[in-house]
Amino acid sequence: MSAIVLVVLIGGVIAAAGFVSLGVGVYNGLVQVRNNVEKAFQNIDVLLKQRHDELPKLIDTCRAYMKHEREVLEALTRLREHYEKSDSIDEKIGLENEINKKLSTITGRWEDYPELKASQNFLQIQGRVSELETKIADRREFFNDSVNIYNIQIERFPDMLLAKVLAYQRHAFLAVPQEDTRDVVMQFG
Repeated sequence: MSAIVLVVLIGGVIAAAGFVSLGVGVYNGLVQVRNNVEKAFQNIDVLLKQRHDELPKLIDTCRAYMKHEREVLEALTRLREHYEKSDSIDEKIGLENEINKKLSTITGRWEDYPELKASQNFLQIQGRVSELETKIADRREFFNDSVNIYNIQIERFPDMLLAKVLAYQRHAFLAVPQEDTRDVVMQFG
């Protein structure tokens, strides 16, 4: 075997090893970001389920006072039940975003029901839900950061080539309820 053939053969082996190494690195990176999104969602899902467990109590308490809000309360109940049956992270995110919108509708109307706000049972449940909302907000930020990193990773070259082969799809963000993004109006005496 001549020296030129040996050099070409060694060069080919080194190039192949480089491509395999690149492929393994890209694959491992994609697996890592996918698993980070799943882990972040599992962390937030625990709190969402706790909040969903509190919702029937809150809805029952509100139902007695808020007769005009019946459709919103029933929609919340349906969304909660659908969430419990869902297996897909993206479907759960969509449902949770809808639940947040409906909750915002109700919380914006509590002011219209002074007897509801005076109910000890309502205040206790509302306090528990508010506490869970604070924890959810913290984990929502971590989840959305993980989703952003994942979405960027599957769109970067050369990662996007392998991501397409593996059918990786963009994930949706967990939305912040619109009422949380409005400016606070301060009124003094």
